[in-house]
Amino acid sequence: MAVLGASGAVGQELLQLLEERCFPVGELRLLASARSAGQICQWNRKTIKVQEVCETSFQGVDLVLASAGGSVSRQWRQAIVAAGAVMVDNSSAFRMEDGVPLVVPEVNPQAALDHSGVIANPNCTTILLTLALAPLAARRSMRRVVVSTYQSASGAGARAMEELKDLSRIVLEGGSPSSEVLPHSLAFNLFLHNSPLQANSYCEEEMKMVNETRKIMALPGLKFTATCVRVPVLRAHSEAVNVEFDEPFPVSEARELLDAAPGVQLFEDPVSNRFPMPTDVTGRDPVVVGRIRQDISEDKALEFWLCGDQIRKGAALNAIQIAELLLPAA
Repeated sequence: MAVLGASGAVGQELLQLLEERCFPVGELRLLASARSAGQICQWNRKTIKVQEVCETSFQGVDLVLASAGGSVSRQWRQAIVAAGAVMVDNSSAFRMEDGVPLVVPEVNPQAALDHSGVIANPNCTTILLTLALAPLAARRSMRRVVVSTYQSASGAGARAMEELKDLSRIVLEGGSPSSEVLPHSLAFNLFLHNSPLQANSYCEEEMKMVNETRKIMALPGLKFTATCVRVPVLRAHSEAVNVEFDEPFPVSEARELLDAAPGVQLFEDPVSNRFPMPTDVTGRDPVVVGRIRQDISEDKALEFWLCGDQIRKGAALNAIQIAELLLPAA
């Protein structure tokens, strides 16, 4: 198998998870751009050198975990498929393409088996959200979803995380921060998501959530609106979610369903007014959900809050779980 984009933040997390989960690997090829070629990685007690990706990189490979960006995935798609490999792609390049399954294994695992060489890994915020929506939607039909996201620097990559650290030090020392990775300084600041605005005045990130959630959950007519915000958190995203159903949904029932849902952990301590935080999920697999409550403005709606590690379940873990679906039955 091969990891394309092995030197990036998600690529490094992929390597760690492959080892943690004892994924069956014969030969592992680490591929990246010319800039990263030659780097040395330690994996499973082996020393592996990162290679520059080229036309012959995928010969003899059966699986490619791609996390090098949409343009790179588009560039090498044909070579990967022609080599007989399956690409699990973490970029947005193919997510909405007809015939390409968009998969969250706890939500729509069967979709992964109906592919033509490419399986798309959803956007990080979409993955976290659908884990919480799926058990509720299986019990009562959803009419409308309203979500606000609080997205960490990790969503923009390792360089954005380092920039947040550096600019925070500058502010604390009385200096004026100047951002190079993100369009604005995130140090002691927040701003609306910087992806391009669309014709409908929603940004690209918000429309990813809308369209991807509808595709994953097979609800093309689902009413859905989102507002995405970058916040000064290093790693792990949070989301405030409002879901309206066709009929009232008792909070106690929703709590039981979420507590039993795969990939979800329920955490609520109302006595201490303590609910999920990004630090609770950093470096961990579950999406942690809490503050589940009745919407006081609509008797058929529920409100809840969730946090999840953007690099882990929001990217690398989900990709490996997709790959695990492709393994032959034991």
